Amino acid sequence: MRGRRRPRRRSILTSLTLRLGGPSRFFLRIRFQLLGALIVGVLLPVLLAPTGSLSGNFVSYAAAQTLRNSVFACFAAIVVGFYFHRRLAIFPGVNAGFYILPTFTATYAAAMLILFFLRIDYSRFQLLASFLTTLAWFFAITLVVRRYETYRMAIVPGGEADRVQALEGVEWVRLSRPEREVDGVHGLVADLRADMPDEWERLIADTALRGIPVFHLKQVTESLTGRTEIEHLSENTLGSLNPNQAYLKLKQWADWVAALVMLVVLAPLLLLVALAIRLDSPGPALFRQQRMGYRGEVFRVCKFRTMRQEAPAGEGEVARRAAMTRDNDERITALGRFLRRSRIDELPQLYNILRGEMSWIGPRPEALVLSQWYEKELPFYRYRHIVRPGITGWAQINQGHVAEKDEVLEKLHYDFYYIKNFSPWLDLLIVLKTISTMLTGFGAR
Repeated sequence: MRGRRRPRRRSILTSLTLRLGGPSRFFLRIRFQLLGALIVGVLLPVLLAPTGSLSGNFVSYAAAQTLRNSVFACFAAIVVGFYFHRRLAIFPGVNAGFYILPTFTATYAAAMLILFFLRIDYSRFQLLASFLTTLAWFFAITLVVRRYETYRMAIVPGGEADRVQALEGVEWVRLSRPEREVDGVHGLVADLRADMPDEWERLIADTALRGIPVFHLKQVTESLTGRTEIEHLSENTLGSLNPNQAYLKLKQWADWVAALVMLVVLAPLLLLVALAIRLDSPGPALFRQQRMGYRGEVFRVCKFRTMRQEAPAGEGEVARRAAMTRDNDERITALGRFLRRSRIDELPQLYNILRGEMSWIGPRPEALVLSQWYEKELPFYRYRHIVRPGITGWAQINQGHVAEKDEVLEKLHYDFYYIKNFSPWLDLLIVLKTISTMLTGFGAR
């Protein structure tokens, strides 16, 4: 595995869009977006404020202080929201426009809560008007950029470079001869690990010297699909097989605190659900099963029971089949189907988080019998245990529930992408997508 310096995180499509001419390139500039947001989100509401909105006296010290507090809060909400939104938008499969509303709602709500609890005077009109004009600004930018988004990528033949043509969202141009100068494209893709004739390597070097981005096919594939190829183990963004240890510890503490708070808050709901399960069908309210966890340690996961109580399935192929949940599985009860669709059946795993066996976010823990089978069938499967398993994760929001070997291999690509890009920003994106998943029921069986 070759050590190399990695460039600053930015999605391939963002890099390509910045090369576009005309309005799209102009509207994507950070300075333009942020400066425009501050003008329409801070200055414009001050100018539009009706007479009397600040106690009817703009020249009084109290009114001036209220205005300053409001302006500073709006400024902070816009800057923080803009930073968060840009960090979320770098991940593949992200519709940037979809995350404008939740991101800025969160930052403005945080600003208002801080002002409220610190008993600092502020103008409701200023914050509300700023919130609405800021949303309008960023939605308008999104619409303009979409109008001009057209990506054309040249492909250098050789190695496995041609396989990127199957990826959607880009117009691919396959180069036929090395003498041709690369024009009219936003980037060039090549298998940089393959042996190429000198003419093609000369073309790649000349293209880079002309300022046209040159990407390795693996980098393009990951950026467009959100999956990491697993023919070989791959280093993460820090150049190591191990995830960021500092964030791993910080995340464990945050998981524990959040789980404790949620367990206290949701205790009445958990008791009602347990009672409903007991009344709905014979058997215990909780389902316990051995799962493969962090660093390959076996633990017992806790979930609300959603299936009929059955006798033990035995061993081997019978046990493996019994551990799988199939489409329209006849064993699922009527109440269990609702619990699965809403993800309420996962809530008892708060206990596993408090024990340090699980996290809120991570690769889904598999039943022990399935995990042992996957390890025999799939290379590098055990590597997914390098982080704590989660209630939700990157594979769950992108693929949903899987069981068969081919589907698990596909899921493993997503798990490895999560481990390689292990960060609070990816976790935040997963949280937002999980909320959407809970509302739609995607992936439930």
